[in-house]
Parts: sequence; C-alpha cells; structure tokens
Amino acid sequence: MPSSTPHPAAQPPARILVVDDDPIVAESLAEFLAAESFSVATASSGAEALDIIAKAEQGTEGGSPARPNPFAVAIVDVAMPQMNGMDLLKRIGAEHPGTSVLMLTGYGTIESAVQAVRLGAADYLTKPVVDDELRIALERALRQQALQAENRSLKQQLDSRFGLENIVGADARMLRTYDLIEAVAPTKTTVLMSGESGVGKSLVAHAIHLRSPRRAKPFVELACGSIPETLLESELFGHVKGAFTGAHADKVGKFLAADGGTLFLDEINSASPGMQLKLLRVLQEKRFEPVGGNVTIETDVRVILASNQPLEDLVAQGRFRQDLYYRVNVVMIELPPLRERISDIPALAEHFLRQHAASMGKTIVGFDAAAMDALRRHPYPGNVRELSNIVERACVLTRSPTIHTDDLPKHVVSPAHVTGHVCAPPLARIGPGLHAVHTSADAQSLGDALKEPEKQIILNALKASNWNRVKAAEALNINRTTLYKKMKLLGIDPSRDSLAS
Repeated sequence: MPSSTPHPAAQPPARILVVDDDPIVAESLAEFLAAESFSVATASSGAEALDIIAKAEQGTEGGSPARPNPFAVAIVDVAMPQMNGMDLLKRIGAEHPGTSVLMLTGYGTIESAVQAVRLGAADYLTKPVVDDELRIALERALRQQALQAENRSLKQQLDSRFGLENIVGADARMLRTYDLIEAVAPTKTTVLMSGESGVGKSLVAHAIHLRSPRRAKPFVELACGSIPETLLESELFGHVKGAFTGAHADKVGKFLAADGGTLFLDEINSASPGMQLKLLRVLQEKRFEPVGGNVTIETDVRVILASNQPLEDLVAQGRFRQDLYYRVNVVMIELPPLRERISDIPALAEHFLRQHAASMGKTIVGFDAAAMDALRRHPYPGNVRELSNIVERACVLTRSPTIHTDDLPKHVVSPAHVTGHVCAPPLARIGPGLHAVHTSADAQSLGDALKEPEKQIILNALKASNWNRVKAAEALNINRTTLYKKMKLLGIDPSRDSLAS
C-alpha cells in the first residue's frame, strides 16, 4: 500500500546575481553557475543590480506581481564605472541585508580585501576565478545566509538569555559583580575576569557587551586553551594564502572579525610567552599583521579576557608577562566558585529549572525539600555549569511536576561519594520556597560550625602535598589566593614546622 505521508516540497535553487560590466565575464560566470544548478541573473552596472534585487524582493519581476524570490548571493566586480563594487556592496548591505556579497577583482590586495570584509563582504576572489574556489565561496555565503536568518532570531533572545537578570545570586561578591558590569559596560576599558571553569565568565562577558555602545557589532569569543599553540596566532590575527602548509586561502582572524565590537579571550593564561607579546602589542597599538603578511591592519576592538588561574601567581612563576598583566588588569572581576556562595544555590536551581523546563515544553513547579537539600550540600567542582547540567538532567528524567531526589544523580544525593569538600548541613522546609538550617538549643552559626572541619580539610591537603600550597590548592579545587585567605582566616600558621606539629 503506498504511503500517505507527503513528500517535502523540493527547495527552489538558490538565486545568484552576477554584476560585471564585462559581458564576457558575466556570461561565463552565469553559464558555470547554471551548470551548478543555481538560478542566475546578470547585471552590467550597480544601478541595474539594485533594481533587479529590489524587484526580486518585492516579487515584481517581469512587470507583474508574483511571490518574492530574493537573491541569496550577488557576485560583484570591484572595478565598474559610475558605481564601483565597493559602493554597491555598501548599498546592498544597507538596503538588502538578506543578500550576501562576493567581491570579484582582477587586482586583489590585502588592503582591498580587508576593506571589503569590513563593509560586509562574505568573501573576496581574484580573477580569473578558479571553479573550486568559487564553489567553496558560494557554499560559505549560503551557509552565512542560514546563519544570518538564525542570528536574526537569536538576537531577539540575547537580552533574555545574557541579560544581567540571568546572572543570578545575592552573595555580596555577586552584587559587586553586577555593579562592576554596569560601571565598565559603557567604556572601552579592558576587563580581566578570574575564576574557576564553569563560574559564568562567558555570561558576564556577554552582559558587558550587551550593555555597551558596541552591542550592535559582533561579539566574538575564543577559548585560547582549546586551540593548539601553532594555530592560535592564525585564529587571532588571520593569515594570508601560502603563509604555511595548509593555508590555501586568506583567513580573517578574530580581531578583524570583532572589529567595532567585543572580543572575549577565555583561558588567556594558556597563551605562550610569544603570543603574550603579540597580544600586548595589539592591545597597546590597536594594529596587527596577519600571519605571513606584511600589511598592518588597524582594529577597533574592546577586549575582555578571562583566566581560570590567578595571573598574579603565573607572573610570580615567570609564566605570564608582567607588562601584559598590568596592561589587561585595568578592571578585575573575580567570580567566586559556587561552593563559596551556597546561599545562591536555591535561586540558581530555580532559575535553571524555569529555563530548561520551558525549552522542553514541560510544566515543572519546583524541587521538593529533600532534592533542594541535596543540591545545596553538593560541592560543585564544575560550578554553575554543573548545577545547570544537573537541573537539565532532572527536567529530562522527572515524571512529576516536582523534582525529587530520584531525579538527581547518585553522587549529588549521596554526599559520601564526594570527598575533600565541606557540605552544608541539611535544610528544613518552613514554608513555600523557604528553608532554614536544622538547629538545636545550643546551635552555632553556620560559619562557626563549618570552621573546624574546613580547617582540618585544609591541613590534611597541606600535609598530603608535603606543605606545597600550590598543590594543596589544586587538590582542594580552589586557587592559591583563596587558600592563603582561608589559612589566615582559620588561624593556620603558614610555616611548615607549625603545620607539622
């Protein structure tokens, strides 16, 4: 029996407009594109091209109303009389942002390529065009079309996703963070963030960008630690064709891609000394050269950097340039680990519950008392990111409108599986959404109750590491500065002799 399921309608071929005052070039490109299954039209001038694009978008081609059928890509010659290619590129970008532009020239230079990219060109090709290069450029441009459509939707969600209201917490250090975001956002000042992985550094960087005058310009993010050292320079500054093995075409780096906007460099502590020197130069002079190139490119970028290790320690160890440290440490935002802001866990858990439940189309009203107690006691080595993942998992697994302990991972429900961290005491529900610590007649404050076990854990870590405070801090999953502060607060003498006793 034949299936009754309808077949999806075939997608119409993408439309390409070739704009060149040389009819031989225009016809040759049109013939090639038609053979590649594109729908093609040609124009011999900028004015004619704008007229054709406008009619296609309005659906009035041929003089009678029809469905709009806009051009996905325009291939534009740079050298044309009256309105040259660069001027046409500007007009298309301003009046027809749904059409990507590939620039075509017989005398390509780095300067003109940079200018074209800054004006919004998807790519820049030189004549005579190699078929494979044109195919690749068109594939990129069409992918860019899909991304632009997605970005238009995503930009409407940015304020709700990365707004300051999504950086949840009433801890005093978080309140200070909110104030710093509001203070630095309108400026061009370089910002340095510190904190363990998963504490929300990317979220803070986004919030600063969205509150700045640069919010309409690109926000570009790069995790330096995820890029091999040999490729990091190319990722940041781009490269020219032939600069190294595998460099088959010019590449735009992150600094140029973020021109006019914000560049967020995470894990900057992983950059090599040589890369640190190059970063120092571009931060000071606002200019750089692509790998293998000798043309200096100026850039206007607001840079936000983040480190998951204390940079002052790396400077003391000779692993991070002191001059770069002082250059980037203009405004410092320190994000505390989640285990040091236990009071924020319920609010964060409820926030993530609303987010994940909405994305799954589920109605989940909250956590029962036991589940919230378990979440509050967990030490979160993965910080806020780990809490989000735990809540997402619970939303997936739960079959009721309330999250129970059965919906949580075993290691969260059973603190005995986790060692080396201090867990908060259990909670008692005292009303809808409210909790209190179980107390007795002679109850201590929570801070006093936790001091002695915390002191013993730190002493054990120091002894196990043979009094090496760097190793002890790593074992405790805290940074060395935090360890020093805790030792001082708990009255631990930093000398080995007193610890030994």
